[in-house]
Amino acid sequence: MRLLITGTFEKVTKKLHGSQKVKLAGAMKLICKAPSIGVTKLRDLPGVYGYKFRLSQQQYLCDYRILNEESIKLLTFGRQEDFYRDLMRQGK
Repeated sequence: MRLLITGTFEKVTKKLHGSQKVKLAGAMKLICKAPSIGVTKLRDLPGVYGYKFRLSQQQYLCDYRILNEESIKLLTFGRQEDFYRDLMRQGK
């Protein structure tokens, strides 16, 4: 499975500590193995999946889009607070 990373996703992940990056990499591996593991976003974000996981005792979300059977585009990653508002502004 090929992962495509947006600039927004890359920008946010640069700010993480080493142990946090390891946990994020684990979440990305789970998404690659089973892309349907995330919950489908309805209404305003059709075709976008969201995967929730714990990082540093907080709930984080990783939103992605399945492009085809071999490619997944990672859109954004962050805490749940104001997450959807920021994603809607990006227009992904």
